[in-house]
Amino acid sequence: MEKRSVLVVLFDDVQSLDVTGPVEVFAGANKHPSPPFTYGIRTASLDGGPVRTSSGLTLVPDGTLDAYEAAPPHTLIVPGGQGTRRPAPALVDWLRAHAPRAERLVSVCTGALLLAEAGLLDGHRVTSHWSVCDQLARNHPEVDVDPDPIFVRDGRLATSAGVTAGIDLALALVEEDMGRDTALVIARHLVVFLRRPGNQAQFSAQLAAQTARREPLREVQQYITEHPDGDLSVEALAARARLSPRQFARAFRAETGMTPGRYVDRVRLEHARRLLEDTGDGVEEISRACGYGTPEAMRRAFTKALGAAPAEYRRRFHAPLTAR
Repeated sequence: MEKRSVLVVLFDDVQSLDVTGPVEVFAGANKHPSPPFTYGIRTASLDGGPVRTSSGLTLVPDGTLDAYEAAPPHTLIVPGGQGTRRPAPALVDWLRAHAPRAERLVSVCTGALLLAEAGLLDGHRVTSHWSVCDQLARNHPEVDVDPDPIFVRDGRLATSAGVTAGIDLALALVEEDMGRDTALVIARHLVVFLRRPGNQAQFSAQLAAQTARREPLREVQQYITEHPDGDLSVEALAARARLSPRQFARAFRAETGMTPGRYVDRVRLEHARRLLEDTGDGVEEISRACGYGTPEAMRRAFTKALGAAPAEYRRRFHAPLTAR
């Protein structure tokens, strides 16, 4: 049976889940009753010696990176971790010389920093862990950094956000290679969603915004979360905070980092997403429950934020895809 080689690069202070998450996905594909091919999964470090992960685990690679130069891998995976902040120059040199030969080049989390140092992201749209996106864009202006999605596919290059997003990306690659049914089997086994759409935001509304310092504003944030179908106009929210609309809008943005309208939009979108994922409620019912009023208003919000209409989002991401 045909094999597609998957090579995972190891180095000291690598994030262990950046390695094991994608490996479990590809290994799961090999257990499908009748796969069209299997993945030949290998790990390698510069010298072939064990590496210590950022959490203290020790990983023993299958060999040295040089051992795989003669036969470039189909998929080369570069994980992230603290070791990407001050990488060994020899590792960057190896990537610069050999990564372009892989049919598919993948980074997980801050592994994008290594690829950027090697000049392999120039001219491409990429993402990475939210905490390094500004640094990546600043240090490599020729790279189109999108800090929002959980993963981005740009030709043969695929980059993902932090840690668990590597599982989402790996599931997407398996779905591309072997079809949706195989990806479903793996997702059920791992007890995860088939995959979050790549353009789903890295943050929930509550995580994306800061928590307000003042109690009245924190109470408003909580109210918005608990009542997405309520009157969430600036005037109504300002009254709850016992401020004028102008004072409220200014204070809310200063303390949370976003306008009240933007925060409300994110909360409603997140609530609608969860109802689509976890319930069988109709789109019209969900649009009312989330304060959109009409299915068309909800459709516009989904298309703008996620690039997919509610029905398409539900098809990709509905909860029955997971073990219950």
